[in-house]
Amino acid sequence: MTVDEDRGVASAARGPAEDVQQVLDRVREHLGMDIAFLSGLTASAEVVLATSSETGPMQMAVGDVRDLDDTYCVRVLSGLLPPVLPDARRHPVARELAVTRDLGIGAYLGAPLRGPDGEPVGMLCCLARGANPLLDEDALRVLGLAAALVEDRMGVLGLPHRPAVSERVRWIRAVLAERDVRSVFQPVVHLGTGEVVAVEALSRFDPERFPTPVHAFAAAAAAGEAVELELLAAQCALDRLGELPPGVRMSVNLSAEALADPRTADLVLAHGPAVGVEVTEHTPVADYEVLTAVTNRLRAAGHQVAVDDAGAGFASLRHVLQLRPTVIKLDLALVRGCDLDPVRRALIQAVAEFARGIDSWLVAEGVETEHERAALRELGVEYGQGYLLGRPAPLDVALRGAAGG
Repeated sequence: MTVDEDRGVASAARGPAEDVQQVLDRVREHLGMDIAFLSGLTASAEVVLATSSETGPMQMAVGDVRDLDDTYCVRVLSGLLPPVLPDARRHPVARELAVTRDLGIGAYLGAPLRGPDGEPVGMLCCLARGANPLLDEDALRVLGLAAALVEDRMGVLGLPHRPAVSERVRWIRAVLAERDVRSVFQPVVHLGTGEVVAVEALSRFDPERFPTPVHAFAAAAAAGEAVELELLAAQCALDRLGELPPGVRMSVNLSAEALADPRTADLVLAHGPAVGVEVTEHTPVADYEVLTAVTNRLRAAGHQVAVDDAGAGFASLRHVLQLRPTVIKLDLALVRGCDLDPVRRALIQAVAEFARGIDSWLVAEGVETEHERAALRELGVEYGQGYLLGRPAPLDVALRGAAGG
């Protein structure tokens, strides 16, 4: 675009929709950052379209234009920078950028905003002057969900936008009516032998309407059908239970909200103890007493109860303390590079000892290299899940597992 076009995008940003402003404010507050902002991307520039009500010490305002080559966003989109930088001044790429000095960036978090064709047209970002060691994969998931919400309103900011919420609500209701959910499965394997001990059921949808499962579940939440979609996804996966070999379990992902629905426990119990539940954080846990009553009932009947992302932050630790899971899934941020990092190794070893102490399985997520697998085995982790061991796939493919190490 030309400079005039850049300015045109900026002028369209003045007076952003009130709900976009609220999303930016809530994200900024939740993540403990100084500013949250929305930018549009042109061929040559990044244009600030909206900011949170409070911007702290960050010198940034609606209408600011920065050369695209000088930005974090172009490097995040190309893979040269990670989307989460708890301490930007310690990152070898970020610390050398002029924008880090100009804006005084200490911490950064960014998620792309995608247009109708799935291509990035903007970014939702948060900045802070100081380092923020609490930024992690959980924080990125929060920002990703916020980005999905903002994509609904990009039209008022002059950006190409996805279909309106009302249209996606109609789509999700069609999914429910037609049971249009495709199940794929990712194996959990013994790290020593490659034997498949369980499969995790995951859901896929029409990619032209819902590019990722996050988009589908966000549309279901907007339609007031979040629990219905989770139940349908679980039922579609459980319809394949009879195809599992003896001794192999299946886990289904369910939020605290879905587990609080009496139909959910009845569905799981009806299929016997070969079915386990993995408690997701699609929605916050409003009442642990209600949730633990359900998980205690399932565990007493022989079902596995898994907690995801152990080691990722306080929320996952609280899940472990409250739910007393029979399966603990080690966060991929700890697993990645564990063969090279003594701090990660020490923490994994401590979690492994803890899991043994409460008689829980420990499953390492995100295992991608043979070196990581070898390191995990040395640290006492018996089971793993990740691209090295098997990607999400049709059930017959998932059950083939991986070669022994």
